[in-house]
Amino acid sequence: MRDVSIIGLGQTPVGEHYDISLRGLALQAMRAAMQDAGLERVAALFVGNALAGQLSRQEHLGALLADYAGLLGIEAARVDAGEASGGAALRQAYIAVASGGADVAMAVGVEKMTDQTAVDRLDAATGLTDREFEGAQGTAPAAVGGLLMRRYMHEYGVALEAFEGFSINAHANGASNPNAMYRSPLKPGAFARAPMVADPVTLFDMAPDADGAAALVLCPTEMARDLVPQPVRVAGSALATDALPLHDRTDPLALRAVEAAVSRALRQAGIGIEDVDVFELHDAFTVLTALQLEAIGLAARGAGWKLAASDAIGLAGRAPLATFGGLKAGEPARRDGRLPGGRSGAPVARRGGSQPGGGGGARAGAQPGERRGDRSRPHPRKGNVRQGLARKSTCLIGNGVRKGYLAVFESRSVPYFGQVVKAPGYGLY
Repeated sequence: MRDVSIIGLGQTPVGEHYDISLRGLALQAMRAAMQDAGLERVAALFVGNALAGQLSRQEHLGALLADYAGLLGIEAARVDAGEASGGAALRQAYIAVASGGADVAMAVGVEKMTDQTAVDRLDAATGLTDREFEGAQGTAPAAVGGLLMRRYMHEYGVALEAFEGFSINAHANGASNPNAMYRSPLKPGAFARAPMVADPVTLFDMAPDADGAAALVLCPTEMARDLVPQPVRVAGSALATDALPLHDRTDPLALRAVEAAVSRALRQAGIGIEDVDVFELHDAFTVLTALQLEAIGLAARGAGWKLAASDAIGLAGRAPLATFGGLKAGEPARRDGRLPGGRSGAPVARRGGSQPGGGGGARAGAQPGERRGDRSRPHPRKGNVRQGLARKSTCLIGNGVRKGYLAVFESRSVPYFGQVVKAPGYGLY
């Protein structure tokens, strides 16, 4: 297997893009990623998307986007892994390059949700659960989050207010992310007082529905060194699954897929969880953040919420989390199809350039309708990927160079995607 690095990154703002189609959003991200990499063509394209078939009435996104981007003839396919679709697409691109199947591959995650009514979006989202046994009973993802949160609170004697630190942190970090959907800080106390969505999940607990896209270009590390000054090497990548419906799990509060994917990715990277400097989790609901922190070994069972009550997850903490707003603020590359995706995987990346994927979540994003300036970038040889990662993760740690590992973990209830990347000679900014 060949070493693989990320050499290009592209993204759109997250928001309500009524004037841009699904393919238009994807194209913006794809063109930006190829420009960032200094390339005009890739050999393979993997499209992560969860809901286009229902919300946009559009299937067959691989061929559609390859054609629309002027890439006729290349290998192209859609990857569907629910809320981890973007992450799964990134993994397929990684495998294609690592195996020698393609020298340059692109992963793009895209989701277009706001053209439909809330009722239609809710109906489509039930397909992310076990539709026959959960969705048919009205169990949408928010209801799953509510069930998990209620059980967690009962099992460990935790009050609702204990989770607000996760949302406060996400909004604080999203405020400095120009691509985030919501860039206003969240005041202490507002979390529990917010309107109820699925008891005990409140409006300020969950990620919003939004539109956006993100793309990454990958190639062999040996080739990457000739294309960009500091490519981001993918040090480890893994994907794992668990039973989809909660009622089929031995312990619904134990995210086994998360544990398995992260363990594999870290083992491939040759590091421990204590070596990772920055974490991006699938924080669609705060209880998922707590459960993932416990599954990856940063907190004991029942104690994940305590990291939110301290400064541990802040930019200067020991485990910086949701550093550009996460799903809660609606950041661009992490919502359903947006990179990295939404099931259970774990990428481990060595910091040297750009963050892996950036997709699949919506906790902090750009304000709907907000006008934006020129998003053109300098030539990649001037350090685009590296600068893009610094901008995207907004890791303003300032404590000097640490070990330089960034981990992206994506999970809702079943599959889990994990990846670790590292950029040589690049400290946390």
